[in-house]
Amino acid sequence: MTARKHWHTVCQLDQLAQGAFVEFSIGDRDGFVFLHDSVPKAYLNRCPHLGIGLNWMPGRFMDLDNCFLQCSTHGALFEPGSGKCIAGPCQGDQLTALAVQDLAGEIQVRLTE
Repeated sequence: MTARKHWHTVCQLDQLAQGAFVEFSIGDRDGFVFLHDSVPKAYLNRCPHLGIGLNWMPGRFMDLDNCFLQCSTHGALFEPGSGKCIAGPCQGDQLTALAVQDLAGEIQVRLTE
């Protein structure tokens, strides 16, 4: 069994105020976790179009209207709840979602593969 199948603590639940993003690295994978409708969500920080990070500054993943996750390189927009791209060159693709669990106030993620 590889380390990628294990759960990894990435932050405390109280760090995830609505609108806050916590970035993390597990091995060679970068990701981010945030609250969407009060539920923790996590994705790899990788645009499906170019394979680059989404954020334009640390912790900055949302568009100007604070409605969609946005790729800083080419402006693609993603639904926060599903990761589906709704506008931009990768329309129809989606972000890679990670399994998330809250274990006694610790937010943990598990990498896929």
